[in-house]
Amino acid sequence: MTGETSVDIFVIGGGINGASVARDAVGRGFSVALAEMNDLASGTSSAATKLVHGGLRYLEHYEFRLVQEALSEREVLWAAAPHIIKSLRFVLPHHKGLRPAVVLRAGLAMYDYMGGRRLLPPTKTLDLTRHETGKPLKPGYRLGFEYSDCWVDDARFVVLNARDAADKGATIHVRTKVTSVRRDAGGWRVDLDGEAGRQTVRAKLIVNAAGPWVDHVITGAMGKNGAHNVRLVKGSHIVVRKLYDHDRCYIFQNADGRIIFAIPYEDDFTLIGTTDQDYEGNPKDVKISDAETDYLLSAASEYFAKPVTRDQIHWTYSGVRPLFDDGASAAQEATRDYVLKVDGDAATGAAINVFGGKLTTSRRLAESVLEKVEEVLGKKGAAWTKVSKLPGGGFEPLAFEAEVRRLVMDYAGLPAAMLRRMTRLYGTKARALLGEAKTVADLGQHFGWDLYAAEVDYLVANEWARTAQDVLWRRTKIGLRVSKDEVAALEGYLAGKGH
Repeated sequence: MTGETSVDIFVIGGGINGASVARDAVGRGFSVALAEMNDLASGTSSAATKLVHGGLRYLEHYEFRLVQEALSEREVLWAAAPHIIKSLRFVLPHHKGLRPAVVLRAGLAMYDYMGGRRLLPPTKTLDLTRHETGKPLKPGYRLGFEYSDCWVDDARFVVLNARDAADKGATIHVRTKVTSVRRDAGGWRVDLDGEAGRQTVRAKLIVNAAGPWVDHVITGAMGKNGAHNVRLVKGSHIVVRKLYDHDRCYIFQNADGRIIFAIPYEDDFTLIGTTDQDYEGNPKDVKISDAETDYLLSAASEYFAKPVTRDQIHWTYSGVRPLFDDGASAAQEATRDYVLKVDGDAATGAAINVFGGKLTTSRRLAESVLEKVEEVLGKKGAAWTKVSKLPGGGFEPLAFEAEVRRLVMDYAGLPAAMLRRMTRLYGTKARALLGEAKTVADLGQHFGWDLYAAEVDYLVANEWARTAQDVLWRRTKIGLRVSKDEVAALEGYLAGKGH
């Protein structure tokens, strides 16, 4: 199939930056198309520590603007997506050999002061010899601090931004490679090759939000030599069987100056991460190394009374952060702030290249991109995303449990645990997925755990799911719980749908 269409803005990259820009732009009245060469959130945006947070440790690197912006976004995003975002309490044990307690207190006081909190509770001091969060730790940890941040289902955050963009009129191309981007008649000619065959899109402006591949787009598709703007920093995580029973997270200081998190994950697991090291390979080949595994196990075992060992690992994942190369000597010191660079103008064809960024500041990054878009294309609608809802987020941040109860009442014949999971993933859209189902038999073929054909069909029809990996690891995390035979059955089912 061949064809040619025209848009105001063409976005390259279906991670959180690209999806957020597409959503903001189309909501202001621009015509928008987005292309992602793989699945949405298949790169960096599904390999995060899954936090909406200010970045406590960034204070040490004097990134006050980034921290303040991130802190102020926590409750904005929580309000927009109270199904996929939830508040968390983090416990920071004082390690006598590392940062002094007075420094930790001061940093957390600043964190609270800068944060613009309304709903998130403030920091408090803990006696770990008495508090339940001290029980899993070695007895030497006596003083702790508890503060607030938020958790997010990172891949779903991307998909819901893309879904909202599409609902507002954007065209979203998944599994579609941008083969060429060339200036033409004061704009751009973008050649695509993907699910719909070969296509050409004319665009007035390009947003290159390709994440780890942003320089590849500049040197490859755009045909410019010598682009070197990003520093790829690898981050890896391990998922182990549940290490403790309470619902708090831990933030652990390490002797090398870094920190790691231990976070309750998917009810039955604990997520531990992340690492920070420079990466030189192809981003698609990234995976955890033995050295990273040892680092995470050692760092966690420094704090937990019962050592965390290799045989406890259930799953691992890795990603590369495309940080702007600011010349920092160590990977952990490189800026986490985003940088936007404009190439060209309205007469010659403008491109906005996006470097860096993080889940927490993605909405603000999109607003900054749109400021630059409007300098080139002129202003249309006003900024709007700060008070908006993502699909399924039509309830208040503190009303999640009430939403679960309503769904359980409405679908009394379905398992309550399944309905809780569906509320966490789909929010108010869970009813569209479940339809008139009275029992699990009404949900169609079973693919293991509590995954049925009705959910798979919903994900294919509404969320661009094409493969078992899309369903099991990005739209849900049921991959943690299914067998190889069940995965094969799901792959066969999806193949029968023609994707």
